[in-house]
Amino acid sequence: MILVIGGESQGKKEYAANTFGLAAEEFADGASCTEEELLGASAVDHFHEYIRRVLKNEGEEGVLGLAEKLTGQNPDILVVSNELGYGVVPVDKFERLYREKTGRICCALAAFAKRVDRVVCGIGMVIKNE
Repeated sequence: MILVIGGESQGKKEYAANTFGLAAEEFADGASCTEEELLGASAVDHFHEYIRRVLKNEGEEGVLGLAEKLTGQNPDILVVSNELGYGVVPVDKFERLYREKTGRICCALAAFAKRVDRVVCGIGMVIKNE
């Protein structure tokens, strides 16, 4: 697994596509893909939006074991996700839960990943490379 993280609109998908030689059509979109598509994709963009959608539709139970399921069933996937949680803590309970779950799931993915890159202003920094 490869995890590419960074802030909103920092060029993560473009960096991932260029660095790892992927075409745009090889990316599933976490904002709309099904679990089946996620588990079979070469890469997923907007992974944080997949988590948001599942939390809204299924609650916390929907994301329990998500990192383990993804690493077990699609260990070679490239995951692109926004880093969340910097800045002001949201007043809204759901937004706090969403940020916490996304952070914890991404931590679990990073622990499993062979490589983790952080992208800022379109420039990638390798923060883990096994």
